[in-house]
Amino acid sequence: MPGVDLYWLPLGAGGRSVRLNGRVFEAVAARLDRRSPCDLYHSALVARVREASFVIEMAPVPGPGGAARGVTVEGAVGSRWAGRLRIFRYEVRCWRDGVIPDLAEAVESPHRLTVDEDLARHLLELTEQVPAPVWGRDELGTGEMWNSNSVTAWLIARSGLLGESIRVPRGGRAPGWQAGLAVAARSGPGVVLPAHVPPEAHPA
Repeated sequence: MPGVDLYWLPLGAGGRSVRLNGRVFEAVAARLDRRSPCDLYHSALVARVREASFVIEMAPVPGPGGAARGVTVEGAVGSRWAGRLRIFRYEVRCWRDGVIPDLAEAVESPHRLTVDEDLARHLLELTEQVPAPVWGRDELGTGEMWNSNSVTAWLIARSGLLGESIRVPRGGRAPGWQAGLAVAARSGPGVVLPAHVPPEAHPA
């Protein structure tokens, strides 16, 4: 069936190092915000049209062969200088018949955003326009770092996807979501933001 689905994936699923680093980051952030730590999630989209399905997500650059993975945008991780090295680069994929490696660990997913094929195609077109600031930095002045959740939120907002409420799984948090919405909103009054976004991600 044509449409777009949102998946919530635990940060570091399938990788102990990333999971541990994420817990340390959240422990520090929670202490600074004077709240209890939350589970951290990153997000991915699957868009289906008649001829194929496409996995849309941000991920580290694993090596050559970006065309086969449907890479539309690349950016630096940490700093632009470090981005000269492949291990410090990320890519945004629009991967025809692709896979999400940690899909089996997705929580409260999939979340159907639309069954409108035209909206799905529009979202696919927008993947070539995704901003590419440095990952983990706030180069765009949104008050939040740019990451995979920023890409997902930007695409949802720019494509005008509405429908059911969009919520992070219970007890969770999606850092970077607000950054994507804020940057999308700068594109002009024609941008339609989702009816509901995670509580911590409402634009200022």
